[in-house]
Amino acid sequence: MANLAGLDDAALLARHSRLAEARRRVDAALAESSAEIDRRSARELGYDGLAQRLGARTPQLLVEQLTGVSRREATSLVRVGALLDTNSPLAGPVSLGALSIEAADVIETTMGSSSPVVSPAAIAQATERLADEAPTMSLTRLAQRARQLRDELDAGSVERHERELRDRRYLRLVPQSDGAVRLTGLLDPESAALVASAFDAVTAPRRPSFSSTPAPRDDRTRDQRMADTLVDIVRLAIHADPGTLFGDRRPAVRVLVAERDLACGTGCAHLEGSSATVSIATAARHACDAGIQPIAVGETMRLGRAQRLYTAKQRIALAARDGGCRFPGCDRPPSWCEAHHIVPWSSGGRTDLDDGILLCRHHHLLIHNNGWRITRAGAEFTLHPPAATPMPMPSRSSVWKEVSRAG
Repeated sequence: MANLAGLDDAALLARHSRLAEARRRVDAALAESSAEIDRRSARELGYDGLAQRLGARTPQLLVEQLTGVSRREATSLVRVGALLDTNSPLAGPVSLGALSIEAADVIETTMGSSSPVVSPAAIAQATERLADEAPTMSLTRLAQRARQLRDELDAGSVERHERELRDRRYLRLVPQSDGAVRLTGLLDPESAALVASAFDAVTAPRRPSFSSTPAPRDDRTRDQRMADTLVDIVRLAIHADPGTLFGDRRPAVRVLVAERDLACGTGCAHLEGSSATVSIATAARHACDAGIQPIAVGETMRLGRAQRLYTAKQRIALAARDGGCRFPGCDRPPSWCEAHHIVPWSSGGRTDLDDGILLCRHHHLLIHNNGWRITRAGAEFTLHPPAATPMPMPSRSSVWKEVSRAG
């Protein structure tokens, strides 16, 4: 066993990176043999197939038994292995150990196949783009990004996909043997955004208070606060007078859409703080119900040294532009974020939209207290860790990227 305690941080991280690459290469070799097992177990071979001869019902089950992985991982090995002998843009990165089996499978299954609207060349181009971006993303974020790219290629499918997700919604209360009740469910993105906005108001980190009266201590966990919030919402609803309009204050849910798309009825829209794409019809419905607040980035977004704190309008524009915390790998929504001056106010920084960026409280404190800094070149931000390689900080807002590309 290696003496890891004797390694400094750089040596430990370098060792870990080498092992991770070696694991990806081994997994690529496993995927190749898994695909061969699948070929030798073809359904038309019947009981003469390799898996059937060894008593396994499917080749995936045989790979699961031989490899000691889960059913899902075995299926991924077979599926990605089949790509390695093709001209798929994923074949090279997987074989070289640059892309994991899991990441390749997420890209392949999410992008899907070509259609009368989406050409094979467009699918291949988007797949290659995702393979390049994958090393900087978590699997969850990669799946979201793949879904966004697929929706951009076929905006007409967005409404169908939105309807499919809505049809899958459910809520189930399951009594437990000890008297508690387990609550499980699934919400479509639009409904989830509505519910999340109520929970965010309670669970988002509290800003520091400078009042002479200390705030009462709340020892509940975040999950406990969420449970109590749900019960409180239901209690308020059932206790409301029949003649009283319950909930006359609108939840803070924003649908982001380019003005030209809304006017033309084409393209797609996005829920703020969510990776989900929604249809123009959904955006139009929200516009009819709640109105439209246009965001025009101009002089009103530049306050210079006249004011230290960002205004409410600037915060809305930052949320639309950044899509949440822009620290690499962070998934906190705009409602959890604070507006950071990339040039500190104390050093002459300006309260301008161009020089502000959304960061969650954890990463905001990290930047200020640990020697990290952020620079800007045009519309692009770069994170500079102490004594480490700078990292890009791309926007998480799909609609802002679409508007920017359109000029």
